[in-house]
Amino acid sequence: MKGIAGVIVATALLANVAPTRPQADDPLLRPVEPDYAARWLKPQTPRRIFGNTYLVGFTGLNVGLIRTDAGLILIDGALPQGARAIQANIRALGMDPKDIRYILSTEPHYDHASGIAALARDSGATVIASGWAAKSLTSGRPNPDDPQAAWLASFPPVTKVRTVRDGERIRLGEVTVTAHATPGHTPGSMSWSWPTCEGRHCVTAIFASSLNPIAADGWRFLDHPAQVAAFRRSIAAMRAMPCGLLLSAHPDQSGGDEKIARLAAGAKVNPFLDPGACRAYADGFRQDLDRRLAKEQSGKA
Repeated sequence: MKGIAGVIVATALLANVAPTRPQADDPLLRPVEPDYAARWLKPQTPRRIFGNTYLVGFTGLNVGLIRTDAGLILIDGALPQGARAIQANIRALGMDPKDIRYILSTEPHYDHASGIAALARDSGATVIASGWAAKSLTSGRPNPDDPQAAWLASFPPVTKVRTVRDGERIRLGEVTVTAHATPGHTPGSMSWSWPTCEGRHCVTAIFASSLNPIAADGWRFLDHPAQVAAFRRSIAAMRAMPCGLLLSAHPDQSGGDEKIARLAAGAKVNPFLDPGACRAYADGFRQDLDRRLAKEQSGKA
């Protein structure tokens, strides 16, 4: 009898346990190029960099966050498989990802932009980008005149994008962000600047798009002289920008990976406060562009 009673009790208990439901498929969170992208998405502790400026991304992809008295501004959105981690990082800093009002895009490549659709949907934020980038963001496909188009994966499209021009300003609360057209890596790349202060110490922060002159096999910058000229203007503009704090879309391109490690280790002097950072960033990529053009000229690219 005890054995039968035990079976009855166990059956009753099992009947009261809700069955595990399979997680609903969310098309905006489906991973994009998961094997290749894993190198960029290693977790990183979210951190205040200076004043109103934070990083909430990963070791290989910066996602910037600006805190204002009227809500949050996010810069870039990484990949769909990283969207939940970005939101968790924002919460870990004591903020609510639903308070994101604007999402600014540097470039419509899947590593920086494929998570934007989910982040915009969940927050109701307005996505802002260059007109050229908006075409790719709303279609979810690379533009054919992108030097890397043949390499690039499609991604969840963004429903609506507000476009801005070079020099246009976006205001949220007490913060004004300025758009800086920096074409080259893509024809529609955009960098962003804003003031950030601690007490009376204020600097101009720059979130820079990549200036890396890479292209898919068979695509030559020498065959596109107008894009080379635009690239050189972007490099010159980056070098001349008022710049007290530089964040780059890929942190390792500006030494950001080393800087955040030093900041986390308790550096007495904030390593991100560097008035020469934008000049060094521009000079390094100017040399890369010159080397790329020389290789194309010699047929070695």
